[in-house]
Amino acid sequence: MIESGLRTALNWLAAGTLALATLPASAADARQQLERFVAEVQSATGSFTQQVADDRGQLRQSQSGEFAFQRPGLFRWQTVKPYAQLVVSDGKLLRQYDPDLAQVTERPVGESIGASPAAILFGSGSLDEAFEVTQQPDRDGLAWLRARPRTGDAGFAHVDIGFLDGLPRRLELLDAFGQTTRIGLSDITANPKLASGIFDLEVPADVDVVRVQ
Repeated sequence: MIESGLRTALNWLAAGTLALATLPASAADARQQLERFVAEVQSATGSFTQQVADDRGQLRQSQSGEFAFQRPGLFRWQTVKPYAQLVVSDGKLLRQYDPDLAQVTERPVGESIGASPAAILFGSGSLDEAFEVTQQPDRDGLAWLRARPRTGDAGFAHVDIGFLDGLPRRLELLDAFGQTTRIGLSDITANPKLASGIFDLEVPADVDVVRVQ
């Protein structure tokens, strides 16, 4: 999910933000909850689970780990099980570290983020410039919206985001191959004090670095 990119997403009009402030998170629709999340949550930490289903609904092995972000564009997505992998952005470079392959792949953030789910949740920009957003029916106790990228090179058809109490709780991304990636977010702490260097990556000496322009 994160690797697919992050350049623009979410900067909201002051009038809209003021209107949101009068609404309880539980009463707001998904678009309002997203706007409030972007306006009020400048950083967060939490846990995630991730699973991919192919176009026939067959489920693959699930993944789990921890994440952190700080606007604009700093994030850390660390897979712990069933294998170790780290994706981290310092706002300039996006690095993906695979310990099993002893390899780090790095690319400029502007080239790798773009119109992506990461841009929606972690970025700072104009949502409507990059996405067409529509309200979806509530289900599973969550308020949902659908974001479709306005460009054809985003790598996915749409992403549905489910909100509860002003925080994103689930993402369901449909890619160009008919696969659906389902991500659950939990244990979210809004605006925590983040450890120094959390968005940096010190590349071990024995690891190959592949630079993608």
